[in-house]
Amino acid sequence: MPTHTRVRTRGSNQAGRAVALVADMLALVIVLWILLYLLDANQGNELVAFVHDAASWLAGWSYDLFTFSREWVQVVIGYGLAAVVYVLVGHAVAGWLYRR
Repeated sequence: MPTHTRVRTRGSNQAGRAVALVADMLALVIVLWILLYLLDANQGNELVAFVHDAASWLAGWSYDLFTFSREWVQVVIGYGLAAVVYVLVGHAVAGWLYRR
């Protein structure tokens, strides 16, 4: 097998791993916020506020997609949908890169 093909495959594998890792990290931030919210974490705490701000930015497109009368359901579904989409899309792109 020619060397340039092996290098390109290795690069594709590394890119795929990087994409999957970033997608997982984004989803982790969102899931962490959901847990902090459900556990009634002190929103005056700097770490909690940082996680909330990051998750709100990441899930800005999905949070108000559906409305529910209970706030905890709104948080779980609104943020959870974003986390699931990041994982699914990120891993789909990573799988495509692996096959290149």
